[in-house]
Amino acid sequence: MPRTDRRAPRPGVEWEFERVNFSRELGRNVVRKLLVERAEHGGWELDRVRITADGVRRVTLRRKIIRAVRTA
Repeated sequence: MPRTDRRAPRPGVEWEFERVNFSRELGRNVVRKLLVERAEHGGWELDRVRITADGVRRVTLRRKIIRAVRTA
């Protein structure tokens, strides 16, 4: 299950982060297709990929949080 959190690295820009783990049984092309689908349909971009010693891919995705400003 993806985990989502928020943090602001600098003033004025807010990012939403999602962490996704992929099993070692999934091939590189399958993982790529899943990430491309998230990027195209969810607006996510790749922030970090870590491959652990047991072969699990820990992927961190991010997207900007756009706040609507009310105009008077």
